[in-house]
Amino acid sequence: MKRLTLITAVVMLVVGAATVLHAREITVRGKLQKTVEAGGWLIVNNDAKYLILNARNFQNNAWFKEATNVEAVGETKDVMTTYMEGTPFEARSMQPLDQNVATPGRDDSKRITRVMVAGDSIVQAQPDTAIVTIAVVTQAKQALEAQQQNAAKTEAVARALKAATSTGAEIKTSGYSLQPQRIYREGQPPTITGYEARNSVTVTTSELNRVGSIIDAAALAGANDVSGIAFTLRQDRQARDRALSEATREAMSKAQVIAQALGGRVLRIVEVQEEGFQRPQPVYQTEAFMAKRATVATPIEVGSLDITSRVQLVAEVETNL
Repeated sequence: MKRLTLITAVVMLVVGAATVLHAREITVRGKLQKTVEAGGWLIVNNDAKYLILNARNFQNNAWFKEATNVEAVGETKDVMTTYMEGTPFEARSMQPLDQNVATPGRDDSKRITRVMVAGDSIVQAQPDTAIVTIAVVTQAKQALEAQQQNAAKTEAVARALKAATSTGAEIKTSGYSLQPQRIYREGQPPTITGYEARNSVTVTTSELNRVGSIIDAAALAGANDVSGIAFTLRQDRQARDRALSEATREAMSKAQVIAQALGGRVLRIVEVQEEGFQRPQPVYQTEAFMAKRATVATPIEVGSLDITSRVQLVAEVETNL
């Protein structure tokens, strides 16, 4: 009894005499080891030593003994101790890392292992935005002529697009080029035969039912190339959350199946990581859309988007094996 009182007094003297300057929270892993100070304990990892200032908070645990591998989360302290053996460390939590360490309330015949599983999910959602890229292409013998023809036609197309869309649509120039057209003959330098001007305009709209009429209006105004149509989901938070939730549930279900197959149960989830999220955008090519005089409205089928999510988790499993 006297020895226990002496040990407690020494540890309290060490902690009480310390002057705290500042702290930094870290995670420490290593083996428990007694210090030269009576009643003192260290966490030792290779050459690194951490003096546990509040070791008495954990000494009632059956696993708290010399050579036990532990993981502790806490703060380092800039204090002065009697022997200054190791970095002063105040642990907020501590647990054993050894698989065969006895813990109160647990069957010691069971073992703990970790399993890594992944969960995948695919959620379908209706797009809310269409992106149409339309171009005016003109050719002429002279560069200036091709450029001027293109400017006049592009202006007409822009007016037609503004008339065919609502005020919420976005219409902007997305590309412009003026390129010489060359003929290549064997043994001779290339010959410039003319020039091609291309002005691309991108229309972004939430009115998916008007995409066909937008293309028709542009064609009638002089547009002669549609690069394609992309449907996307701008307001994707709800669909993303649903995909992530389903992927997480699948991963948890896998962990539970593995635990049951091993004759045990899932104790806790150690780590969860979202590995990926994909929102594919189906693109519909539209080479046949540009008839000068459209007699039939251009049909557009929107379809749905596949939103995928993948979650990986590490579970701690208690088994009989």
